[in-house]
Amino acid sequence: MKIRLNETFITDNSSECEKDCFFLSCFQNAKFKDEVLKKGAKIIDVREAKRLLGIDEAIKIIGITGTNGKTTTAAAIYSILLDLGFKCGLCGTRGAFINDEKIDEKSLTTSPILKTLEYLQKATLAKCEFFVMEVSSHALVQRRIEGLEFAAKIFTNLTQDHLDFHGSFENYKEAKESFFTDESLKFINKDAFHIHFNVKNAYTYGIENPAFYQIKAYALENEIDALVLAKNQSFHIQSPLLGLFNLYNLLAASACVNELVKPNLADLERAISGFGGVCGRVEKIVEGVIVDFAHTPDGIEKVLDSLKNKSLIVVFGAGGDRDKSKRALMGKMVAHYAKNAIITSDNPRSEDPKSIMQEILRGFEGKNTPLMIEDRKLAIYKALELKKEDDLVIILGKGDETYQEIKGVKYPFSDKEVVLNFYKNQGK
Repeated sequence: MKIRLNETFITDNSSECEKDCFFLSCFQNAKFKDEVLKKGAKIIDVREAKRLLGIDEAIKIIGITGTNGKTTTAAAIYSILLDLGFKCGLCGTRGAFINDEKIDEKSLTTSPILKTLEYLQKATLAKCEFFVMEVSSHALVQRRIEGLEFAAKIFTNLTQDHLDFHGSFENYKEAKESFFTDESLKFINKDAFHIHFNVKNAYTYGIENPAFYQIKAYALENEIDALVLAKNQSFHIQSPLLGLFNLYNLLAASACVNELVKPNLADLERAISGFGGVCGRVEKIVEGVIVDFAHTPDGIEKVLDSLKNKSLIVVFGAGGDRDKSKRALMGKMVAHYAKNAIITSDNPRSEDPKSIMQEILRGFEGKNTPLMIEDRKLAIYKALELKKEDDLVIILGKGDETYQEIKGVKYPFSDKEVVLNFYKNQGK
């Protein structure tokens, strides 16, 4: 990509370089330095790029990393800050936003550094005081955030995922831990204590274990209602969101905002309660039908456990060309919680969907035998046909995605639209 300046431009693509342009050198393109120099381009680092783009160094960047919860925690911080009267930007899985306006569509969880700098330039022009971003383990290994200075960093949790990329859980853990070596404010989930992050001078938050931000009492029936104690102060988290996992997300978000801006606690409580959640994350489509993005064993367990008092019909699959070892574990979680389960295709990518489904089936170990319906639309329709009045249909894996990737092609597909079309055809 390239960003225009007055009479030239900045690019991170060697093929776009020309005389007197600026080439932003980073970990992923460093091998092209000699090539761009021959073209007459000027090599710059992130610090120089920020200066050329006029990015305000006073913008406080907040980064969230973890296996699950990044998107909701980032969105909650963004929403709370806006509600408190601050100007704020956000980028991550859902796209990029500036002061409640969407400026870019969904992309990578963490964009390449030049794209992030473009967002920060726009945030500067909009006079933003804060910029919130999701930080993936891939981005950490590929050093896509190198050169950015963070005011605050949050660790949500760490469970099995992306082992196809990292090779081992230990490598995955080390990638996450590498994010917390600077002097920024740090917020660490104390209930993920088994990870043993070597992080000093961090604020901890938790429910099960003693923490600086400690949940002392909570209820999760049809909404979240919790009391938070933090040193000599306390506040409530009240939210229409569901589940213990969302209480963790809101606890992390509120702790971060509280330390960064020191708001009036009554205003903080109001802002927390005003956050309505994220599309595709435990999103109710119609009465008794929910879609969610959960696509890891831990993510599935957290969502289903939060709904375990319901009679669950679960539709799910697993992505192709990704960590295969998690597929049977995903099946095991669904087998434990679901009254009825339907295994279907997710984003098979280059793999055979039937093979993926068979690997998931191993997790059922012969109990609660699921239906196997490769066509995802037909699988969802079958779940809705099976649904009785007291049942809850939950469709996992894709959330608010609007495509299904098969053999390198992204075909239009939306779980939400499939559900709505089913009931439209039923005349409801």
